[in-house]
Amino acid sequence: MKKIVQHIIRLRNPSFAFDSALTSSMLLELIWDKGFMLMRGIVVQLFHFQLPKLIMLGKGVSYYQFRRIQFSSWVKVGDHVLLGALGKGRLSIGIGSGIGAFSQVEISQSFNNVGDHIRIGNYVGIGPYASLGGAGGLEIGDECIIGPYFSCHPENHVFTDLGTSIRHQGVVRKGIKVGRNCWIGAKVSILDGVEVGEGSVIAAGAVVTKSFPPYSVIGGVPAKLLKMRESSPKIKKEVAIEEKNQVSAL
Repeated sequence: MKKIVQHIIRLRNPSFAFDSALTSSMLLELIWDKGFMLMRGIVVQLFHFQLPKLIMLGKGVSYYQFRRIQFSSWVKVGDHVLLGALGKGRLSIGIGSGIGAFSQVEISQSFNNVGDHIRIGNYVGIGPYASLGGAGGLEIGDECIIGPYFSCHPENHVFTDLGTSIRHQGVVRKGIKVGRNCWIGAKVSILDGVEVGEGSVIAAGAVVTKSFPPYSVIGGVPAKLLKMRESSPKIKKEVAIEEKNQVSAL
């Protein structure tokens, strides 16, 4: 039985292998839980007149503009997640990606200025309690692993006029891009206009206010470059520029 279930899971995660300490009762509970998640996925897709794909939906998952949500196969959505696709583009979730419980993933909540899009790549794992918006466009590359309480909102309020309420001064939107194969720790916030290069690592609790090149290791509030994962000539040049900018800012 364990080998059969492991083979099925490997359709979603090719490198998966059960721990040797896994008991039969644990395996049965896993089968029961994931089986119900698959059934919910099938029922919800049929209810919205869509050809069913193998997606797993937790309890209490809610949607807005379901027809604009694009699920790929083997997507897993945790309990009580809110998915909203009010925007010019779509909310798309790639093959084998997962969104943790109690997360909120919405392109926009504004009917007078709808947002752009949210694109989550293949094999992305997002922890619980994430809060993701797509007003200016949000893209997360393939194979990123992201801790709980991740916050990402590509939009800023204008506040230049002291005589006008901030809520009446409008917003600016630039968009956020996270490259593939990044590791983002718990409670990280990424602000509008930021692009995080592929292969980067972001320390827990960081607030990322500016862009960083590929293979950066960053942390702090506001986040700064701590070191690089690679030392190619191109990366060295980018590091030198970054360090010079940091010294100039002191």
